[in-house]
Amino acid sequence: MCRNIKPLFNFEPPASRNEMHEAALQFVRKVSGYTHPSKVNEAAFHTAVEDVEKVVRKLLASLETQAPPRDREAFIAKAKERARERYSRV
Repeated sequence: MCRNIKPLFNFEPPASRNEMHEAALQFVRKVSGYTHPSKVNEAAFHTAVEDVEKVVRKLLASLETQAPPRDREAFIAKAKERARERYSRV
């Protein structure tokens, strides 16, 4: 749906509140179609971001896995390598 929303579950270190907020913001932007809402829609937009962020925090706190935590730096490095390969072919 949105390439800018990154996986947040099962990482070491765990996802920060800022990362959860950024994911919620990207989701609300995508769903609403607004990058920056108009003044009349600003309150609803920010309320939606807060609500989604709360749900994300609740979800991540309730998920369980037997898999070892993923290394955040290794995940980022792999993503950068995939992007480099994808876009250097042009």
